[in-house]
Amino acid sequence: MFYYLLKYINDVFHPPVLRVVEYLTFRASAAAITALLITLFFGPGFIRYLKTRFIEPVKEEAPPEHKKKKELPTMGGLLIIFSVEISVLLWSKFNDPHVWLIMVAMLWMGGIGFIDDYRKVVLKIKGGLSARYKLIGQVTLGLIIGLYTWFDPAFSVLLSTTTVPFFKHLTLDYGVFYVPIVIFIITAVSNAVNLTDGLDGLAAGTSAIVVTGLGGFSYLAGNAVYAVYLNIPFIPGGGEVAVVSMAIVMACVGFLWFNSHPAEIIMGDTGSLALGSAIAVIALLIKQELLLPVIAGVFVMETLSVSLQVLYFKFTKMRFGQGKRIFLMAPLHHHFQLKGWAEQKIVIRFWIIAILFFLVSLMTLKLR
Repeated sequence: MFYYLLKYINDVFHPPVLRVVEYLTFRASAAAITALLITLFFGPGFIRYLKTRFIEPVKEEAPPEHKKKKELPTMGGLLIIFSVEISVLLWSKFNDPHVWLIMVAMLWMGGIGFIDDYRKVVLKIKGGLSARYKLIGQVTLGLIIGLYTWFDPAFSVLLSTTTVPFFKHLTLDYGVFYVPIVIFIITAVSNAVNLTDGLDGLAAGTSAIVVTGLGGFSYLAGNAVYAVYLNIPFIPGGGEVAVVSMAIVMACVGFLWFNSHPAEIIMGDTGSLALGSAIAVIALLIKQELLLPVIAGVFVMETLSVSLQVLYFKFTKMRFGQGKRIFLMAPLHHHFQLKGWAEQKIVIRFWIIAILFFLVSLMTLKLR
């Protein structure tokens, strides 16, 4: 909105007085500041409102340390989504398909997460929304994103082709498997962020680090000179993704103001599913989805810990008649909790690991 208003003023006045609005770096910074300020301004009142209606009880299966916590208001993801959507509407070229596909993904999965949280907190239905219906929602979103990017001429430059990290000239064409792969990535990443959301500030901080990296790749991919020099796909219009990315980053940072230990609010499935879908769609749009295991390494660790725990338990139960566990509890952050690590220490160390993965992802630009 501001972009179009200021552009109109530029067109009216000669010479232009507000040409700065044309620069991606300016609008990305403006979107980031706006998202942060919206989160900080509306946060206290939003938390007071949630405390009157949406208090999530501590889970029975939670570690002992969790059971000492007071019941916290959930659905804090609504604050993240609201601040991102407003910031993007104000500062991006919101008619760009790259922009609104990410926004649709956040709203779609945020809506599914909201239904899940509402059923758990308000309707007192244990488990909330069943895994089947969550999966249906994730698959449907994947179909929408996959089919739209397949048929829209704006995405026809690369279509189903993507680059392989660490290899200079190696590309991969998904062909007819493109849409199923889009579905898989959106489902996997949204679930991974959801699994990571178990300690104060863990999911929000890690998401901010991951999206910062993806935002940097978006900026480079949207610039023809940088893209050619670094041998990454040039995505016409992809630079707008950087504006959205920075809004998401600072919305997460603003949320940490209230979500850091001891948390005043938790994001719930509303926030974790929305952030996970946004990360997946950003990576898909800038053709860096194969980089996700590196740049989102913490989410991969958390997901693998759950998968290995379940598989090993089932295998040992079938083989020996009694199930055994690899970890004290999964996801991985709960394992360290039960080992006696302080919650703040686990979160900060996971953030450090996330930064390490982020730096390794940057190295892939030159290790080709």
